[in-house]
Amino acid sequence: MDARRFLLAVDIGGTFTDLVLLDTATNAIAVGKVLTSYPDPSEAVLTGVRQLLAEQQIAPQRIQRVIHGTTLVTNTLIERKGAQTALLTTEGFRDALEIGNEGRYDIYDLGLIKPDPLVERRLRIGIRERLTADGEVHTPLDEAALTAACDSLKREQIAAIAICFLHTYMNPAHEMRAAELVRAALPGVSISLSHQVSPAMREYQRTSTTVANAYVQPIAARYLENLKRGLNAADLDAPLNIMLSSGGTTTVETAADFPVRLVESGPSGGALAGVYWGKLLGYDDIFAFDMGGTTAKAVLTRDGALTISSEAEVAHVHRFKRGSGLPLLVPMIQMIEIGAGGGSIAHLNAMGLPAVGPESAGSTPGPVCYARGGTQPTVTDADLVLGYLNPAYFANGTIPLDAAAARASFAPLAGALAVTPEKVAWGIQQLVYENMAAAARVHAAERGLNIRRYALVATGGAGPVHACGVAERLHVDTVIVPPIAGVGSAFGFLLAPISFDFTRSYLTRLDALDLDRLNRVLDTLESDGMKIVTQAGVPRDQIQVTRSVDMRYLGQGYEIRVPFDAGVVDDAMLAQIQRNFEAEYAHFYGRLCDGVPVQAVNWRVVISGPRLAFDQLLTPRSGALATPDQPYASRPLIFDAVAPAVMTPVYRREQLKPAFDAAGPIVVEEAESTTVVLPGWMVHMHDSGCLVLKRQQRATDKETGA
Repeated sequence: MDARRFLLAVDIGGTFTDLVLLDTATNAIAVGKVLTSYPDPSEAVLTGVRQLLAEQQIAPQRIQRVIHGTTLVTNTLIERKGAQTALLTTEGFRDALEIGNEGRYDIYDLGLIKPDPLVERRLRIGIRERLTADGEVHTPLDEAALTAACDSLKREQIAAIAICFLHTYMNPAHEMRAAELVRAALPGVSISLSHQVSPAMREYQRTSTTVANAYVQPIAARYLENLKRGLNAADLDAPLNIMLSSGGTTTVETAADFPVRLVESGPSGGALAGVYWGKLLGYDDIFAFDMGGTTAKAVLTRDGALTISSEAEVAHVHRFKRGSGLPLLVPMIQMIEIGAGGGSIAHLNAMGLPAVGPESAGSTPGPVCYARGGTQPTVTDADLVLGYLNPAYFANGTIPLDAAAARASFAPLAGALAVTPEKVAWGIQQLVYENMAAAARVHAAERGLNIRRYALVATGGAGPVHACGVAERLHVDTVIVPPIAGVGSAFGFLLAPISFDFTRSYLTRLDALDLDRLNRVLDTLESDGMKIVTQAGVPRDQIQVTRSVDMRYLGQGYEIRVPFDAGVVDDAMLAQIQRNFEAEYAHFYGRLCDGVPVQAVNWRVVISGPRLAFDQLLTPRSGALATPDQPYASRPLIFDAVAPAVMTPVYRREQLKPAFDAAGPIVVEEAESTTVVLPGWMVHMHDSGCLVLKRQQRATDKETGA
């Protein structure tokens, strides 16, 4: 009997569900792509799994592990389709969700709208109790009041309760006792405790995070259970690991307890894939560009490593305005949503100007060219009108595209603007490029990074189509399109170690730090992490411990994250932490504040297993349609608003041999995506199977010093 074992990765996107199957004995890769199903995304997962295993003639019992990422949590928060949720909090603080931090994300907008709280005011109940900032009991928990609150909630058909008392990250006793009383009074109700979900200071953000976790918990738990049951029914009883926003994976049970940690589950896989392929080709500075059917996300590395942030926002009132969403204090790869996806809808805004998104056609009804009921033009329709997509080979030919319908969908916009549908489609594409480039420029500037020296790694079904256009506007000269780029996030899941992040606030000046207390805190975090990671199947001798601390100068309102070594923290290590802080601070701000005391805020521990190491991957290849390294067809593509279409050679990627070189414009098609090499670019096939695109320096670049 063949003893080979396989890993299966599944990524649910807003439009497509992607699958990647890895043979761990040969490093051979097989891929699949199906439309995401609504309202139950697990249906598409199970359909795709059955199809892929049948195509590869692999028995389900030979799957060693399944890694899954999903947009379920994000979509639930955006669409406000979570569970009926209540909040129990310290008396006098029930309006923290509404007051927020009293900041205005746009000081010039007199009609500014803030996101509505996930819990309406009548279901936010203050309970008499109080802890001091150092965790001492100032006012005991009023158990009678809490029991009365539970009695009133019985009539409200509550499905989830968030419990968030003041300063419980220092002492969880009141929250733990409250949970006992709630379970007794309201059996079956999901409970989220702030000291478990987000044990860090900043009351509004901690409350918001805990409420968000409670709001999505019943739905996430039900979805994960249905998925696991469906996989088992298909004779696939391998362990199911869930992708976290921080770039690691965890068990189904842990993911069900802390679903808020899955908000960027899918895009984190794209980030890992971007770094992997960039480093394979010798690039440390990576701009990972992942554009799918619904959104486009970007990640910038620093010194070859991904940056993990502890703060994020979801469900924005204004999609690209920081501060207009719900804040979350959870670890995640620092990324930005830089623009539209292939399904984002083109329209005229209130001023009569062309705009794209934020609304998306998704998979149902999808872009007009899908012929599934969509009536509004999308980015994918524009790409088809411009000739960038092959209507007979989209998604490996499983979704025939209607080019005439796509062109007709732009007629209303063309009439309003008094131009041809082709010019509207071209203009929409340029708008997408510029919006993405503008967002990436701001993100890079905020982090003090020079994006021009980065290499752009394009993944996602739409990423390789638009990569050159985005790179040109950023003056980025290198674009890497890896093999199986169209399922890049799912491939990235295979690179993720089993891990979990733990945080504990211990606010203190570094020169007044209690070493015994700190070491007890770190030991507790590591012990909790060991339990989760070993339960997921990682041997203790393969576990890695990574530590960091959020630090600032005394009086500042924001921190920077500083790494430090594992082991007992003593005076020597404290001195090292101080030096690490000064180096990080100088990098971000260009100076130090001599004589100002340094303050530590949040202490963080990441417990992780080993990463999967690959040698040369064997990516899918099919029979050549023409002579190797020769185009199998050509078609007209539009690259300019006024110039005529250019007859452009079209290659199939599986035809191309290493060392293949060509000058743009050309099109390289594969089952999961299409790479468009614009005029002025060169393309080279690397030994790894990556397409490496290089921008030729232009006279205008020399004049501007780009």
